[in-house]
Order: sequence, then structure tokens, then C-alpha cells
Amino acid sequence: MDSTVEFREAQRAKGPATIMAIGTATPPNCVIQSTYADFYFRVTNCEHKTELKEKFKRMCDNSKIKKRYIHLTEEILKEKPNLCAHMAPSLDERQDIAIAEIPKLGAKAATQAINEWGQPKSMITHVVFSSVYGVDMPGADYQLTKLLGLSPSVKRVMLYQQGCFAGASVLRLAKDLAENNKGARVLVVCSEITTPNFRGPDEAHVDNLVSQVLFGDGAAAVIVGSDTIPDVEKELFEIVSASQTIVPDSDGAIKGHIRQAGFITRLRRDVPELIGKHIERSLVEAFQPLGISDWNSLFWIAHPGGRAILDQVEEKLSLRPEKLRASRHVLAEYGNLSSPSVLFILNEMRHSSVTQGAVTTGEGLEWGVLLGFGPGVTVDTVVLHSASI
Repeated sequence: MDSTVEFREAQRAKGPATIMAIGTATPPNCVIQSTYADFYFRVTNCEHKTELKEKFKRMCDNSKIKKRYIHLTEEILKEKPNLCAHMAPSLDERQDIAIAEIPKLGAKAATQAINEWGQPKSMITHVVFSSVYGVDMPGADYQLTKLLGLSPSVKRVMLYQQGCFAGASVLRLAKDLAENNKGARVLVVCSEITTPNFRGPDEAHVDNLVSQVLFGDGAAAVIVGSDTIPDVEKELFEIVSASQTIVPDSDGAIKGHIRQAGFITRLRRDVPELIGKHIERSLVEAFQPLGISDWNSLFWIAHPGGRAILDQVEEKLSLRPEKLRASRHVLAEYGNLSSPSVLFILNEMRHSSVTQGAVTTGEGLEWGVLLGFGPGVTVDTVVLHSASI
């Protein structure tokens, strides 16, 4: 055998990539959705817009979100009034907060995951960090490495401005890194705060109101590796395959732009229908090689982009109501966290599986799917195999 071939084979892991630990974190500031309209219109000095406030209240009620966690407090907003205007120049102020807080929140989630994993931090060989906001050099991956005291030789990948589908994308990257680098242990972190996206109401931009209703702040982290050490590392979910596609006819449906006024999000009303119309194609491509076509036989981790998106997925695929229980639970308790959402759902599922006395981390089921939806519209599909509890 050629020596280069032998060398290459020696570099690869033998087994599949596996999620070994999960950690989550949120800011301490919690807002209750039923009273959020009063807070939002008060801090933005828009209480005189009574009709718009009533509309916003109805949107909050229909969202099925109970509470969210956000870094911004009333005190911070009083000190930085430009953040409360709809389009005032405020990028510097927003960036200052995001650049500092995104790595910190990510470090909290990562510390939790590392503690559960139970191995020395020196064993972490790679870091994959994803965040929509806080673009800076050196990036949040570098700041995280410093905050955690990781090896300066850790190999880092930083993903900015991918959006809500990135919680699945990072697992695709982690799988490739773990399986192609023998002994690799990949720390994956998704951290989001909505400070760059917070702004006051405007009658002409309903999509801005949707953003203010939906998004929350949070971070999640997982440890991924192949060839787990018996009786030392625990297997939770095997990452079997991962793919990504752009939904047809979805150009401009979800967009985000950095401007002097911060991060401007544009959402078209037909996003749920677009996802619902094309979701089965992604599932068929992912599960056909496994001979699986019964979507109710899977455990589900679907990004809760909003109530309407989950309703469309459930309806178009004829899913039983309990299939999206974990996704709806995370939406209710945290809102749309963007990229960390699916990892929060994964964490919720494995914990609920234990309390329900299930035989596997996938609510008693062997095979599952993790779906990320985001700008493009882009759909990331990850096939998971659950471990025994």
C-alpha cells in the first residue's frame, strides 16, 4: 500500500461522529410574553401608537411563546435611546454589546457541556462557533478560546450571519471534523443575542414587529467526537448524515442586512408555506438510503422559527401532535433563539426521555431528524441515531 494512503487512513477515525454532551445558557433577564407589549411600547416611547400596540399584543398572544430571555434591560435601553428608535444610527452601540456578550454567553453554555463531558479541556482539538451578530476580528471563536482557557493550538472555525439554520450546519461541520481527524473532540457553540435586531415599532414594517415578538437570546454547546472512550465518555446521539438545500422560489423570503441602524431583518409572510411545501423532499433524500418513509416513526427536532412554521410541517407531513412536542416546548419557554434553538430542543428531548423512562435518548425511538430553517430559504437536514439510556 502506498505510504500516503496509509498515512491518510491513520488520520481518520473508525467510528461515526457522536454528540457526547450538551450545555445551554440564557441571560438572566426574563421577559413575559403576555406583558411584553406594555414593556416594548413604553421603552420605545411609542405608547401613543395605540392601534399598533393592540396589534402587537395580538401577535404576542398568537405566538404561543410564554417567555423569552433577552440581554437588554430597561436600564440599558434608557442609557442608549438610539436602540429604541426604529432606524436611528446605532450600529456602534449595538456592536459593542454584541462583541462582548456573545462569547460570554457561549462560554457559559460551553462550560456546562464540558462539565457534563467530564474530560480535561486540553482534549478539545477543534472549536466551531456560530453567531448571526457581533462580526469582529479576532472573532467570538478567539474570545471563547481565551475565556475557557483552551489550548492556543485549538483549531477554530467561525461562522457569522448564517441565521437560524446554523444550529444544524455546525453539526454537519463537526461530523466532518470528528470523522476525518482521529481523536478529535469538537466543541460546537451557537450563541445569539438580539441586541443588534432590537428596534422600535413602525407601521410600515410588520416584519419588524414579527422579529420583536419571536426572538430570544441564548447559547448552546455540544461536544462531538468519534470513537468514544468506553466507560469514560457517553454517547447521546450519533450524527448519521447531514445535508443542506435551498428551497425553490424562496429568494428574498428571509433576509438580514447590517446597516447604520443595526441588523435589519426582512421576513416574507409566505415563509411557513414555502417550508411546508418543500420539506418532504429533504426528508426523502435523507432517509431513502435507510429505507425509512414513515415520518411518524422518527423523533423530531425541528427549528421553531415560529408557530406557523411548526404547524405547516405538522400538517404537510401528517405528523402526530406529540412529534413536535419538544420543538413547541422550547418555542414556548425561550422563543426563537435562532441557531441554538435545535440544540436546546435536543437537550430537552434527551432529558424528557430520561424522565419518561424511555429506552433511548430519542423518546424511545431509534431514528430521528434535526431540521434547521433559515435565510435563503435554506433547509439543513441532519439524520440522528439515538443512544440507549
